[in-house]
Amino acid sequence: MDQPTAINNGAQGPFETIRRAQPPRVEIFSTSPESSRVPPELYRQRLMDVARWSEDAGCQGILVYSDNSLVDPWLLSHLIIQNTTALCPLIAVQPIYMHPYTVAKMVATFAQLYHRRVYLNMIAGGFKNDLLALNDTTPHDERYERLVEYTMIIKRLLAAPAPVTFEGKFYRTDKLKLTPPLSGDLFPGIFISGSSDAGMAAARSIAATAIKYPRPPGEEESVLDCGIDCGVRVGIIAREREAEAWEAAYREFPEDRKGQLTRELASKVSDSLWHKQLAQLDQASERSPYWLVPFQNYKTMCPYLVGSYGAVAGELARYLRSGYTTFILDIPRSIEDLQHSRIAFDRAIEATW
Repeated sequence: MDQPTAINNGAQGPFETIRRAQPPRVEIFSTSPESSRVPPELYRQRLMDVARWSEDAGCQGILVYSDNSLVDPWLLSHLIIQNTTALCPLIAVQPIYMHPYTVAKMVATFAQLYHRRVYLNMIAGGFKNDLLALNDTTPHDERYERLVEYTMIIKRLLAAPAPVTFEGKFYRTDKLKLTPPLSGDLFPGIFISGSSDAGMAAARSIAATAIKYPRPPGEEESVLDCGIDCGVRVGIIAREREAEAWEAAYREFPEDRKGQLTRELASKVSDSLWHKQLAQLDQASERSPYWLVPFQNYKTMCPYLVGSYGAVAGELARYLRSGYTTFILDIPRSIEDLQHSRIAFDRAIEATW
């Protein structure tokens, strides 16, 4: 029998075993809590707790959100790095907030100060009202064209010892040099939304990992031959017995009419394809492992997989067999959440490889 090998950055923890029968590496990320949903006086400690749980669970990194309503993701990432030893922040980057040189400078600065790799989650859109407030009226597909140029400048600055001259439709640089230079082993991972054709095209152009908010596993097309790495964003509530999992799910995400109305409004003001796709999906069965109630009640932005370890593992294995090897989990409510998810992932990996 093949021996297991690490699937993350070397940290010991639950998400570390995978069989060598297949070369792709499975990477697991958690998500940091949103500052808008935690009292200000409690947020700093909550962020540090979630980061430490994620590292203890062996996660590769942790997603840090960015939009007009949230505190700055770069400052949060600094706090995460200071309070962990190996966890990699996956920092949301929206071009309208800063110049690409500033992003490259921040990546290189983290590397020099902490010798820590970061990941960049490149964002093309957001809520329409947020974009309009910043006077960004760029159409959906053109935002991805802009994001490609933006990311290419960042990558060239981080990779090239020579000054970077770039002339595109949206950005220009003239002999721009990054100081301090970045060590090659700390080059950032690049993620981008792959739910739309424009997003997938952008992912191919910049060699990024395309992340989807997935449909049920049986409805997701295979990405085995798409030429790039792909992943999904999904929450998990798994227990030994199915009844325990659903009890926890309904306790955490009760029906909320106000939340449903907020979701309807959000769907109207967002031009994100993934948002509309999830909003249009019907919940096939109340006890189907693929569960949209948290999304429909505006409690989170992704679908959930709920059920026994075996049932959830079966759904995860179907994503794995379709070629999705990166998983961004929803915000953990406790370290036990990550431990339960670990068991489901271990079984899915065992069944797949």
